[in-house]
Amino acid sequence: MTEGMETQEELELLQAEIFNLFNYIQRVRKEVAAITRADEGTDRFDNMSDQLDAIVQATGDATNSILEVVEQNSETINKIRDKTENSEVRGLLDELENNSNNIFEACTFQDITGQRVTKIARSVTYVESRVNALIEIFGKDQLENIEVEAEDKTEDEKLLAGPQLDGQGVTQDEIDKLFD
Repeated sequence: MTEGMETQEELELLQAEIFNLFNYIQRVRKEVAAITRADEGTDRFDNMSDQLDAIVQATGDATNSILEVVEQNSETINKIRDKTENSEVRGLLDELENNSNNIFEACTFQDITGQRVTKIARSVTYVESRVNALIEIFGKDQLENIEVEAEDKTEDEKLLAGPQLDGQGVTQDEIDKLFD
């Protein structure tokens, strides 16, 4: 026995800890291998970044559409206001204008959403860099030889691909042709 290891129990405990650490590293290697495998033909990290970018784009587009309609309504309210002296109608127009201002304020969600998604994207990038460091440590060739369990998906999940990014999936025109 070496100095500091006075009992057989301590030696066995150390061996057990080393064995547990080895098993843990093996599990990490399997997880890294699973992450690096292509998911439906795309890199998982690229796909996550693309999806996050699509969220920011979709919320921005929707917000801009809402704001354009509210601006058009405000112009219409002003045209009606110019054509009437009726105080009751003017009161209703003021109420509509106040509602429009509330919509403008509510649309600030898009900016907050963009900020939060950007934070998530930074986290994904950080995790990606850590995974890439582990890939270098383990060796890409070694990871490709590790058997990875397939993801368990329900029958519905196998059929659904969720919202598609631009240029992917079936277009609305293709769907419309099915009904012609």
